[in-house]
Amino acid sequence: MRAVSIVSDGESTLSPAYAPFVERLHANGLDVGNATNGWRFFLELAERLLPKLKWVRFTVLAGTPERFAEMMIGDASRTELFDVALRNIAEAVRIKRERDLNVTLGIQTFVTPEDRDAILAFARLGVELGVDYAVIKHMSDDERGSYGVDYGKYDEIYSALREAEMLSNDRTQVIVKWSKLRDGNRPPYKRFYGPPFLLQVSGSGLVAPSGMFFNQRYAKLWIGNFTTERLRDLWRSERYWECMNYLASPAFDAATMLGSLPIQHYASVALDRHVKGIERITAPPAGTPRPDHYNFV
Repeated sequence: MRAVSIVSDGESTLSPAYAPFVERLHANGLDVGNATNGWRFFLELAERLLPKLKWVRFTVLAGTPERFAEMMIGDASRTELFDVALRNIAEAVRIKRERDLNVTLGIQTFVTPEDRDAILAFARLGVELGVDYAVIKHMSDDERGSYGVDYGKYDEIYSALREAEMLSNDRTQVIVKWSKLRDGNRPPYKRFYGPPFLLQVSGSGLVAPSGMFFNQRYAKLWIGNFTTERLRDLWRSERYWECMNYLASPAFDAATMLGSLPIQHYASVALDRHVKGIERITAPPAGTPRPDHYNFV
């Protein structure tokens, strides 16, 4: 294991174990990244942890107070949460610059084809905050299409997305995840090769090949529980390889049995192309500089 991403199926900063966990990982030589809504990423916590984190990605689902509150908690009147989040993000940016810390700070949002008006407001907010990046992603749906996202309609907000990108400057890069918008809700591969390189653990301790399988209906793919068994023992278990071999076999079809673009998507694309001989994975030439966050697949 080289790195741990604390992206959580809840808000990790609410746990009393959060800060000690980050510090323990860092002390053991692991790279650590964290996604958070920023509501509790207060000044004291930022000063304590930013030197030990490789990246922090703040989820800011809208660029205006009312829309933010509506999307984050379903109550447009709770605009004070927007102010709290932005104040904490701004403080994190200030600390990074003043202490010249090697941590990447960004904000992210998820848009549907109906969110044209929110795109530019979000991009402008990222520039105003001075974060390293503001990333705009598609809305993920599950394999049943439960959210009813029409991926074919993303073309309708193409111009707004391009305009948002043009707001980038020397300090803040506005990034549109064009590849995810292009791939839509169906992966270009059938075998799911990515999980061995990026295992996921739920907040409950459940260990599964992907967060897509945390639901009870995928219990046959559960490997074990981190609260009762050591992770390395789970990794070495027969159960681990039964799950991984199943996902890489003809018995599993990612195009019909997997939700839209899981965390392991890009690793799976590269491995699928390698196996098919389309684009082989090779070691970079000697002396090639490593990219940022290279320990995060």
